[in-house]
Amino acid sequence: MLAEAQKKLHQVFGYPAFRGGQGKVVASLLQGHDTLAIMPTGAGKSLCYQLPALLVDGITLVVSPLISLMKDQVDALLAHGIAATFINSSLKAAELRERLAGIENGRYKLVYVSPERLQAENFLEIARRVQVSLIAVDEAHCVSQWGHDFRPSYRKIPLFLAKLPRRPVVGAFTATATPEVKEDIIKLLHLQKPHVIVTGFDRKNLSFSVLREVDKDEFLLSYLTAHKKQSGIVYAATRDDVEKIALFLQENGLACGRYHAGMRKAERTASQEAFLRDEPPVMVATNAFGMGIDKANVRFVIHYSIPQNLEAYYQEAGRAGRDGETAECILLFHPRDKIVQQYLIEQTVYSSRRLRHELAKLQQVVDYCHTAKCLRRTLLDYFGDEEGGEGCGNCSNCRGEGEVLDVTVEAQKILSCVYRLQGRFGAAMVAQVLKGAGTKRIRRLRLDSVSTYGIMAEKSIAEIRDLIGFLIAEGCLRLTEGKYPLLKLGRNAAAVLKGQIKVLRPSGGGIVQEERYGRPG
Repeated sequence: MLAEAQKKLHQVFGYPAFRGGQGKVVASLLQGHDTLAIMPTGAGKSLCYQLPALLVDGITLVVSPLISLMKDQVDALLAHGIAATFINSSLKAAELRERLAGIENGRYKLVYVSPERLQAENFLEIARRVQVSLIAVDEAHCVSQWGHDFRPSYRKIPLFLAKLPRRPVVGAFTATATPEVKEDIIKLLHLQKPHVIVTGFDRKNLSFSVLREVDKDEFLLSYLTAHKKQSGIVYAATRDDVEKIALFLQENGLACGRYHAGMRKAERTASQEAFLRDEPPVMVATNAFGMGIDKANVRFVIHYSIPQNLEAYYQEAGRAGRDGETAECILLFHPRDKIVQQYLIEQTVYSSRRLRHELAKLQQVVDYCHTAKCLRRTLLDYFGDEEGGEGCGNCSNCRGEGEVLDVTVEAQKILSCVYRLQGRFGAAMVAQVLKGAGTKRIRRLRLDSVSTYGIMAEKSIAEIRDLIGFLIAEGCLRLTEGKYPLLKLGRNAAAVLKGQIKVLRPSGGGIVQEERYGRPG
């Protein structure tokens, strides 16, 4: 049957062959197996359920979380001559009735629906009367409260399946499933003996870089001036940041669009469509932008500040280079970024257990920004992808932008201070003690009498905090969970303190390399 699928792949979609793990996923579904496909952004997940839909009897339901995504997918299918439609809240009553009748009359092969629609009685009744052969659950990580975009309505998908006269094959698709989210998807969607197919997360055409404590506005101006003819996305943490960045760029003669949830729908749509036409080629946006955007020629994605977790980062960064050509993913980091994201998390998460979990994931992003390891390998390890080597040769750490420094002595000073403070304080206080700050709190707690007080007086608080962040990422220090994490000695601390291992660190993380990124004209 896979041979027939390959023939249809060429006839209908115009592709000469499957790429990545597409063939494995298609074969698994056509053989009647529940399937969990974990595929990176841009790997062609949609084709993995659209193609089987054409080869099985009856209809395929595609559960999708976004209205805009449904419309784009259906428009693309119609352009290929495939009978498809969507059912969601954007339809008027007459349109809804007509499409529901079309489903019952066998007019469509693929029907896109929101997870909430599955609970509607009129839709359920029609689904019970037709042959539903396949259900594709897109963005399946939404079923897990540990995923980055939890949608409670996803939990009710198994209730819908149980009410059908014959259970269809279920395919679950996601680009961002950590091992714990993967287990949640299998359990909460009631997948039956699923084939789990992880098609490499390694996007070899993407180059990853982290720049710490640079002047972000100066960097943006420099980079965008040097790459004026290229298309790219600049992600910011808040709506206010989007407005400020867009205004700054426009005042400096750089055309850009903007996109955030505070804009009117018509305004957002117009901005998105203009970006798809490269008018202008750069979009400044919050994470509200990008889901379902199919723009192949994005040459760079710059994160003006850190996202809340590595799933979101990899998904957003993965919107670059979908045409397979080289593209850059640059993350700008400043310690205050963590404070902003922690505040945003605290405003939206009310369960103490979930809050601890989300803050731990935020810390993993901070660790990514400080690590001396290969950035690509760090991301692949996070997603449980064991393929590929230890170093990619194509990230800011592997490229060795800057010399490698021996910071063993500085590390020993910091670890000694944490030891003498008995793990009772956070990173900010430890940095102040090492600097020798004369604050009222330090004097009141008599921390100025600790032997490590002021032993790094020659360094700034920011430099010490940056070193502390690096030592956390390298396992020499660790942070306790919770809203006010305390700094403790990590698993490698004893070996460093005893001089058994050296601590080496690339120096280039906080330096804008002029020859690489260009300067303002």
